[in-house]
Amino acid sequence: MAGNTNLQDQQAAIASDLGVQPDFDSAVELESRVAFLEKYLLETGKSGYVLGISGGVDSTVAARMAQLAAERLRLTGRRAFFVAVRLPYGHQHDEEDARRALDFIRADHVMEVDIKPTVDAQREALTASGLVFSDKGAEDFVAGNIKARQRMVTQYAIAGAMDCLVIGTDQAAEALMGFFTKHGDGAADLLPLRGLTKRRVRALGVVLGVPAKLITKAPTADLESLRPGLPDEVALGVNYDEIDDFLEGRPVREDTLRTVLDQYHATAHKRQAPAAPNGTGGLRGPAAD
Repeated sequence: MAGNTNLQDQQAAIASDLGVQPDFDSAVELESRVAFLEKYLLETGKSGYVLGISGGVDSTVAARMAQLAAERLRLTGRRAFFVAVRLPYGHQHDEEDARRALDFIRADHVMEVDIKPTVDAQREALTASGLVFSDKGAEDFVAGNIKARQRMVTQYAIAGAMDCLVIGTDQAAEALMGFFTKHGDGAADLLPLRGLTKRRVRALGVVLGVPAKLITKAPTADLESLRPGLPDEVALGVNYDEIDDFLEGRPVREDTLRTVLDQYHATAHKRQAPAAPNGTGGLRGPAAD
């Protein structure tokens, strides 16, 4: 019993640390987060927002909120705009979903930058330098992280040229599992979905009117060429409903609880500042795996 109580205490503490609130009203939450985007743009003095559009529900919801924030600010006479960026690696197998998302978002500006030439050049340069991968799978995994980081490099280049802020799509379920690339999709100026479970992001999508196909679509990071379109839930070994139950304080199976906690602790370095000496001969922060 004591062991179970301890695990439940950890469950509650982690959810709180990741910003998950016990109560949720989708309409109220949507208004609050659009207002946050407006306020932050005003405070920083920037001109707009940039976000990469994948065709998934997270980027679609975040993008539509950014577009709404820009439109509201313009009504007050403030210059504000939203740039939606397509960042495919060559041909994206679910390109139709990305186009459907763009049609829904109705962004002020739409750009497309194919990251394949840059990613492939980097991969070739690494190989030419003498870097040897343990196998094709390891090479493909590293290349996947290069894709994620190149997408963020591109978004920051656009932001720098257009005086914008880069929006990230990190939400509580991905944060919990460390399911993002350090300095890739984990890098951004502001995170309007922070603290939302996956089902709550979908609930915001319903309020916004996101096409049902995008709301119910199986999430995929789609970074590995050897396993294209690999569902997140396969990669994670646990489904989003179970992750969301954990975050929302609902009962979960003990094996799920331990899987989630193990992954949370193993990816702690992704959620913290880089480790550094603390001035007393010790170290601050966990070691990266």
